[in-house]
Amino acid sequence: MARGAIPPSPLPPRHGVDAQRFRMPQGGPWPTLRDHLVERLSPGLAADEVDRMLEAGEFVDASGVPVAPEAPFVPQAAVWAHRDLPDEVTHPDQPVVLHGDERLVVVDKPHDMATMPRGRHVVQSALARTRVLTGEPRLAPAHRLDRPTAGVLMFTTEQRWRGAYQRIFAEGRAHKEYLAVAPVRRGLALPLVRRTHIVKEHGTHQAREVDGAVPNAETLVELLATARGAGGEDLGLYRLSPRTGRTHQLRCQLYGLGIPIVDDPLYPVERDVPLDDFGTPLQLLAAVLAFDDPVDGTPRRFVSRRRLSAWPGEWPLS
Repeated sequence: MARGAIPPSPLPPRHGVDAQRFRMPQGGPWPTLRDHLVERLSPGLAADEVDRMLEAGEFVDASGVPVAPEAPFVPQAAVWAHRDLPDEVTHPDQPVVLHGDERLVVVDKPHDMATMPRGRHVVQSALARTRVLTGEPRLAPAHRLDRPTAGVLMFTTEQRWRGAYQRIFAEGRAHKEYLAVAPVRRGLALPLVRRTHIVKEHGTHQAREVDGAVPNAETLVELLATARGAGGEDLGLYRLSPRTGRTHQLRCQLYGLGIPIVDDPLYPVERDVPLDDFGTPLQLLAAVLAFDDPVDGTPRRFVSRRRLSAWPGEWPLS
């Protein structure tokens, strides 16, 4: 294990979700581990529930051995335990495995499914669902997709492969193509390369483009086809090839071009979408992911099998 790396959990995932790690501080006034846990986990976990978990052997050390209820507080030691899972809305779709080998599992993620367990999306996250689906308990994402965005999502099977594949994305060596359905804007000359400066402030949901600032986001925008929508509007099917990876880059930049993506819950206006509403997904798809494998140099190319429901014309992927 590399110096400074987080040790793997001694407990297997439960419903595809990792046990939580609790690392002790460097010092403190607590004579026992129990005293520290009661203070640390309050008010979310009552003292009697901490006692119950300790009596049941649900807190374990790095070897997987249950920690005794009277165990002393040890500075910088770590224990693991599974916490109660939140009530979640069951997603009606599931990730579809596009590829699997000893290093990678690549899936076609549905719309409105979080990549990682977080907040109100834990067991229903793509990571947890794919772990259960494949029986691979140590899967970890090599990159992320926004929850509303569907398409190609790649996981590594073990920690030893994680860094090499994550660096592909961090260093911009992955070729990514997205498809989006958006209005047709007359007079907008395409293809074009959209270069803007995007910021997303803490506490806000929307990102925004800053006029005059040095560009930090770049996307090639191409119009592949046009068609008449169900309401009589002119729709375009756009191919988006981002050369950077800013938060909400594609959604923000298309809005800036005057062609916000159909059924976007954030742009141009934020709207509340119930967690059980899967009927009007954001019309954005991570369609193609390609790169040279960092381990053996093999060219890799993965293509989504999904299509965007608002597009009435011929679909370009097969």
